[in-house]
Amino acid sequence: MKKVYVTRRIPQKALDLIEAECRLEVNPHDRVLSSEELAAAVGDAEGLLCLLTDHIDASLLDQAPRLKVVANCAVGYDNIDVQACTERKVAVSNTPGVLTETTADMAWALLMAAARRVVEADRYVREGKFKAWEPMLFLGEEVNNKVLGLVGMGRIAAAMARRAAGFNMTVFYYDATRKSPEEEQDLGVEYRNLEDLLQEADYISLHVPLNDQTRHMIGERELKLMKDTAYLVNTSRGPVIDEAALVRALKNNKPAGAALDVYEHEPELAPGLAELENVTLAPHIASATVQTRTRMAVMAAENLLAGLKGEKMPNLVNKELEL
Repeated sequence: MKKVYVTRRIPQKALDLIEAECRLEVNPHDRVLSSEELAAAVGDAEGLLCLLTDHIDASLLDQAPRLKVVANCAVGYDNIDVQACTERKVAVSNTPGVLTETTADMAWALLMAAARRVVEADRYVREGKFKAWEPMLFLGEEVNNKVLGLVGMGRIAAAMARRAAGFNMTVFYYDATRKSPEEEQDLGVEYRNLEDLLQEADYISLHVPLNDQTRHMIGERELKLMKDTAYLVNTSRGPVIDEAALVRALKNNKPAGAALDVYEHEPELAPGLAELENVTLAPHIASATVQTRTRMAVMAAENLLAGLKGEKMPNLVNKELEL
């Protein structure tokens, strides 16, 4: 039986699928493995099911000569050197689609929490500071009838646009590839270039993959373009924002606030970020529901097994290997 290594314990349904056909080994530690530990674990493996916290690079691949498939249990795959995999004829897959609605829910939850200062208010009550209703206590910003700016217009951003309709919001979007007029009309969105979107939106939500073009896409210059009353939400990848620049901006309340689920040097935070009251912080849990994480794990397992059996992988990233 082919050996498969799984880098963290995932929902049992996916593990059962793999174990039925392969010799399964799972990281026994409740933590991310070091590069040395991971290399030792996959040295004789033919399949690897990994997570976005695992870095799959040329050095690791060279220490795993039998490896045929790397199944990433995530939509993004910036943790994997796809070119190095392709050069070694190692198939790479991801898990698109299954976390769209759940991630949009979380982005919306962060947007609402930031606008209505929910985390600050929760802390205030827990600390015993709530003595009576006050007319000026924790005044936030309204969401209804405001302008939502979506940076990136993939599946998750489209799901955000659909949710925004319920709040009677005007929705602008920026993407490297503009949608057709029919798609824009169907989603109820209007195209803006990035500068105009940043200047006009009351809420800005990031939904782009991490690559050379999007790294630090939101930096000091872009933050200065935003309204003083605007809020920035990020559920994509941390390095899309220059986190140090964001800390400086939030200290001056320009923009008014932010809500983050991902971080530039995850899990570390930029100095000063945790001390700010006008930022809501979550530990990368946008897809963290029982249902979605199970669907992701099962999809990753199905990709893995198809690749090991020489079958067409449903979500192959390096499609050159199909030729």
